[in-house]
Amino acid sequence: MSFLERIRPEKDAEVERLKTCPADPLRGGPRRDFRAALLRPGVSAIAELKRRSPSRGDIRPGADPTDIARMYEANGARALSVLTDGPHFGGSLSDFAAIREVVSLPMLRKDFIVHELQLDEARAWGADAALLIVAMLDQPTLTRLHAHASALGLDVLVETHSADEVARALDAGGTIVGVNSRNLHTMAIDLQTCVDLLPTLPEGVVRVAESGLKTPADVARMDADAILVGSSLMSALDPGVALRELLCG
Repeated sequence: MSFLERIRPEKDAEVERLKTCPADPLRGGPRRDFRAALLRPGVSAIAELKRRSPSRGDIRPGADPTDIARMYEANGARALSVLTDGPHFGGSLSDFAAIREVVSLPMLRKDFIVHELQLDEARAWGADAALLIVAMLDQPTLTRLHAHASALGLDVLVETHSADEVARALDAGGTIVGVNSRNLHTMAIDLQTCVDLLPTLPEGVVRVAESGLKTPADVARMDADAILVGSSLMSALDPGVALRELLCG
């Protein structure tokens, strides 16, 4: 059973709990422009905060997310990605809210979203963008969730892993498309996936390279407007310095 198959029942259970006490997206307050941040000159870094991952286990289990977020902002991040899944990544919406209080960067809620109520929740907690994973959703659901997020004012990072998924992301209306070098079925990383697929995205679509980027040479291989980097930064002695070195060589 793949990781996505294992996690799906957990997310369905979260949705059932949300049905009993749905979040009010109008509580989210002013939004920050995630898409515009990724389109600034040069390669934009979406720096990610997570304490652990299914593939690596504990990465930085005692991390204070506000400290890490400040480091990222001071060292060139243009947006933040915050894992809010608790069981597998050690995150929470409380982390998300605490980070939002101390930085001015636009913020992506990174979770495994399968229902509109999770998008309402993301906006209620102040998210500027949300992640939709093509491999986790059938096409009608992907299209419906993308439209719902847009109606809430959320930007959407649509994550893909293959040429077929890229086509599905575009058909669903995706204007920010990520190519993940990590295969979420096997958890193996192959940067060639990004190298091959990012150039196929049409003009006007924001191209995001995700996962496995560890060196400036890795970044230079990518035909991308932005990179999403997490594990290599969170495992570094100083995540801020690691980010600056990744971007500047």
